[in-house]
Amino acid sequence: MSGIFGVVSKGNCAETLFYGTDYHSHLGTEYGGLAVLGEEFCRQIHNVSQSQFKSKFCDDLMRMKGNKGIGVISALEEQPIYLNSRFGPFCIVTNGIIENAEELVSKLLKKGISFSEVSKRGVNPTELVAKLIIQGGNLTEGIERMFEAIEGSCSLLLLNRAGIYAARDRLGYTPLIVGRRDDAWAVTSETCAFPNNDFEVAKSLEPGEIILLNEDGIVQRRAGGSTNQICSFLWIYTGFPASDYEGINTEIVRERCGRALARRDKDIHVDVVSGVPDSGLAHGLGYAMESGKPFRRPLVKYTPGYGRSYTPPSQETRDLIAKMKLIPIKDVISGNSIVVCEDSIVRGTQLKNFAIKKLWDCGAREVHIRPACPPLMFPCKFNLSTRSIHELAARRAIRALEGHDMEDVSEYVNHDSDKYKTMVQWIAKDLGVTTLRYQTVDDMVEAIGRPKEGLCLYCWTGQCPKAKRPKAATGIVDVGRKAAKRADTRVPV
Repeated sequence: MSGIFGVVSKGNCAETLFYGTDYHSHLGTEYGGLAVLGEEFCRQIHNVSQSQFKSKFCDDLMRMKGNKGIGVISALEEQPIYLNSRFGPFCIVTNGIIENAEELVSKLLKKGISFSEVSKRGVNPTELVAKLIIQGGNLTEGIERMFEAIEGSCSLLLLNRAGIYAARDRLGYTPLIVGRRDDAWAVTSETCAFPNNDFEVAKSLEPGEIILLNEDGIVQRRAGGSTNQICSFLWIYTGFPASDYEGINTEIVRERCGRALARRDKDIHVDVVSGVPDSGLAHGLGYAMESGKPFRRPLVKYTPGYGRSYTPPSQETRDLIAKMKLIPIKDVISGNSIVVCEDSIVRGTQLKNFAIKKLWDCGAREVHIRPACPPLMFPCKFNLSTRSIHELAARRAIRALEGHDMEDVSEYVNHDSDKYKTMVQWIAKDLGVTTLRYQTVDDMVEAIGRPKEGLCLYCWTGQCPKAKRPKAATGIVDVGRKAAKRADTRVPV
């Protein structure tokens, strides 16, 4: 899970790039990277695992000068990657996951292609994407061939003299949105990067669409396909509250999720409604609005220095963050029956040990847990989200109940089945809570406000979206004032 941002402006773009990239800090925890192109490329990568993006990059702004640039906050690997190719030099950032990376690396090695960005996890996937792209006849064809070769997903920004190539993955799993202001064009994973940088949304890229962004506007290199199954988890957890995806705001969806949870809770009587900070807060607010019960904060997040406990790669780091960032308020907790809205239960260990335990230790009378999505059953195939089937709380419950792992878990996916109810009871007992009630798939889909076929629900249902090939048409889809009059707006690859 990473966030990417790019900008092309009439003047120096470094400050806009700096702040636009920083607004993606909620999506990655390991590395930040910027690349600006002026007279030459200027690229900088820093480890941001123990510090904020701004503090690492503020000094770099003084030497970064150019009118176009790309940035990234990365969950695992160092980016941007620089490559001097037969198409000329370029820098590239990516967001996604490549499930068949080892197979693709092996094929390229046999062709004599070498890799320089290698860690204990293997070849840097962004370098792999770059090496796949240069196998094409030009950059656009190379991106298309990369899309065909990979299993998983990849959205990218590629910076060269022509401008910024932006390509959204073929399933539309990860969003890319273009913004415009009087002196600049930008492209982003998160629209929350736009308002304070004075950008207005110009268009959302379609799945598989490839565009070239230059000083004058947008040139469409390849049209998008008809399959759009964007990740549902963006609205439930990973996205920022101020961001919109497919024109649907995240905060509003979370409020609707909370309302749906409250409508199914006619059989409990509570004193306080709450949400686990930060992403659980809006779910809790929606629950409070629907139920009429007061929203209070029994657990508060000590914001400076503590990011998400879900995204770091090591369990030790995740647990440390989960323990230290949430501080209980005993006067709010003691003696009260509390509904706790949470975005999801992935492993369940952090919720159990660092949220629920704090509530009981501070004298809560009852603790009712309400996740805003169904039980997670399958590791994500399209991004660095749920990592292993053995980590998932629902699968742990199924193993305990059945005595072994199961390939067919369809009965446990069905929320009306007896096995589903037994599984939820097991998880509730394991967490040590008074009651546990998950959101249903249908209620979650309704809260998001897109048709079920327009969402990726793989984490919950195991049903994998299928992509259709994009159209071959090209053309200018949105341009600036000068670009409409100039034939050279179609910058050659």
